[in-house]
Parts: sequence; C-alpha cells; structure tokens
Amino acid sequence: MSHIDTLVPPQPAPPAAAKPITGSRIAGMVFLLLWILLLGGMVLMMFNNWDWEKFTKYGPRYISGLQVTLGLVAASIVGGAILSFPLAFARMSKNRILSGIAYVYVYLFRGTPLLAQVFLIYYGLGSFRPQLEAAGLWWFFKDAWNCAFFSFALNTAAYQAEILRGAIESVPRGQREAAASLGINTRISFWKIIMPQALIVALRPYGNEIILMVKASAIVAIVTVYDLMGETKYAFSRTFDYQTYLWAAIFYLVIVEILRNLWNVLEARLTRHLKR
Repeated sequence: MSHIDTLVPPQPAPPAAAKPITGSRIAGMVFLLLWILLLGGMVLMMFNNWDWEKFTKYGPRYISGLQVTLGLVAASIVGGAILSFPLAFARMSKNRILSGIAYVYVYLFRGTPLLAQVFLIYYGLGSFRPQLEAAGLWWFFKDAWNCAFFSFALNTAAYQAEILRGAIESVPRGQREAAASLGINTRISFWKIIMPQALIVALRPYGNEIILMVKASAIVAIVTVYDLMGETKYAFSRTFDYQTYLWAAIFYLVIVEILRNLWNVLEARLTRHLKR
C-alpha cells in the first residue's frame, strides 16, 4: 500500500495573460478620455461662472418645484398601480372581450407619446367644458396639475399592467399545481405563493418605471404646471443663464441616483433568501 511522506507546497497562481492592445481598446480609452475632459470642462465652467446671488434668489423656487415633481410622480405611480391590477387580470382573462379591451388600452397608451396624451387631456377635454360641468367634473379637469396627474396615471397604468402580467406569468405553473395538490385554496395560493414571487420578478422593472416617470414629468411644465422644470423655465426667462438648466439637471440626477440606490437596497433585502 502506497503512502505520501511529503506534501507539495502551495504554488502561486499562474500569471494573468497580458491583454493585447487592440484598436477597439484604444478607441474605448480615447472615447473615455474625451468624456472625462468634457465633464471636467463643464465642472470648471460652472465653478468659474457660479452666481450665488441667482442661486439664492431662485433656489427656493427650485425646492418648491421639486416638491411638486415628487408629489406628482408619487400620486401618479400609486394611481397607476391601482389601475394596473384590474388591467393585468383583464389581459390574462380568458374572456376575449375583456382581454381585448385591456389590450387596446395598453396598446394605445404605450404606443402614443406621453406629451400627446397630456395635451389631449389638458386641451382636448377643455372643448367639452359644458358636458364636464353638467357631470360635475370640471372642477377637476380645469386644473393643470390634475390633468397631468390623470394622464400620467393612465399612462403608467398601462406599463405597470404589462410588468405585472409578465411577472405573474413568469411564475412556473408547478407552483400552482403544488398548491392545489396540498389542498390550498386558489385565492390563498395566488396571494400567498404566486404574487410574492411575481413581485420579486417585477421589482426591477417597477423601479425603472418610476425613474422614467420622474424624468418624463418634466413635460408638465408645458401645460403651466410649476414643477421643477417649470420653475427652471421661469428662472431662465428672468436671467437667460444656461446654468438654470444645469441646476435642474443636477436635481433630476440626484433624484434618480437616490431612487436607484434605494431600489438596490430594497431588492437586496427582499431577495436575500435567494442568494447562495
């Protein structure tokens, strides 16, 4: 019987193979250098031309516009989420009429520009003022913020419905069959087994939809809503200083970055049991 008297000492890892310098790598480095120079130039230009007097004067208006933007986006996302549940179930329904109506709704609101939808609701419904007054709805649609909220909620409902439908259908059928074999009620199995898994799948698309809505909310400044972009237009009309738009861009960038990091934390928290 053979035996080992000595062990082979641990050996260092083999050296990494040198990556050859290719044309694509050179082009990438040049492109990255140009972006760094552009960013550095913008930062230097802002630093040299920074006007504290204008920032102090219009800063409170930016904060007010930021509050309007956040309130509009939050209300629209919640309203769209409420509408998306019946829409998603209608899309998955075996009833062709119900499914067809939901399909047309989703197709129209996803296939047309959000700006056109805002214009149709804000300007278009104004043509039906007598009818809206008779129905007692003019108090709502005469306000620009309400029209923006209504159009945003309808738009994001179509996207959220598709996100939810895709997430529910991505859950394997075996989950339903296993629940049925254990005698679990269909409704309980849906809300306790299917939906938690579906919402984890839909978590990242929901985050992307919120970020898209934050950036898309800037269009409401066109219909006289003094959100962040509306206040930016006001400041620019008084100063004709391009920095007013740079301030707005920084605000939007900060909002998106905060949302992105919050969503990463939320996703890590909710999917911690899936990590090996």
